[in-house]
Amino acid sequence: MVENVDESCLLIKKNANIVEEARANMPSDEMLIDLAELFKVFGDSTRTKIISALTYSEMCVDVLSATIDMTKSAVSHQLRILRQMKIVKYRKCGKEVYYSLDDEHILKIYDLASEHLAE
Repeated sequence: MVENVDESCLLIKKNANIVEEARANMPSDEMLIDLAELFKVFGDSTRTKIISALTYSEMCVDVLSATIDMTKSAVSHQLRILRQMKIVKYRKCGKEVYYSLDDEHILKIYDLASEHLAE
């Protein structure tokens, strides 16, 4: 057991520059928490379905509900979470509300994750 600790210490010493560089470039704790929260939002399959649907076109709740085969209430609940995390945005047109992805970054995150899983 002592031998493993010594080997570990030696590895850390040999790679001290890597450790220091990684530490220096590590995002702040606040940023890491925000990243974890963003990934948590993507971790829900219903929200991922909504994001997937919105990659094609902006949609109102009725169309989203039909697209992902869920109740309007359930879709509205998930849209509220996605809006809070700035993943989707909305615009009003008369009484109708249309949802779309907030910006190109969200589409890139979705596309990169899909590409990664397809490999």
